[in-house]
Amino acid sequence: MTERPTTNWRDSIAKEAEELAAGTLDPECTCMAGLFPEELLTSTDAVLDTFERELPWLSEADDAQIFGAVERVVLALNAVNEAHNESAYETDEREQLCDFIDQSLTEHGIDVAALTARHGLGRYQITDKWRKW
Repeated sequence: MTERPTTNWRDSIAKEAEELAAGTLDPECTCMAGLFPEELLTSTDAVLDTFERELPWLSEADDAQIFGAVERVVLALNAVNEAHNESAYETDEREQLCDFIDQSLTEHGIDVAALTARHGLGRYQITDKWRKW
């Protein structure tokens, strides 16, 4: 299964904390815990939990149902972003979230390239219609 972006973010926080504790990182150079507060991680995971629960049924779904699932996850992530002053997800985080959505759909039998092409979109435009982060 595709690794969640939040797993990567938590790993980065832990690594930074280890380096700080070992004295190999200057305290003034720490940023990960500030970039990814626990409330942001928890909220993002809750959204991804809901999306993952939908995935098993999408392999038999029509295009509208698949796009509906994408819309729901994107709108929920928009809400998380809004709750964090529109700055929850920077460029790298946005790319990781979009990749997670794409790879999760692919792992559940959805040909994302074909799906988006049928609707005049490029593969990596699947979230663009709703995404504000």
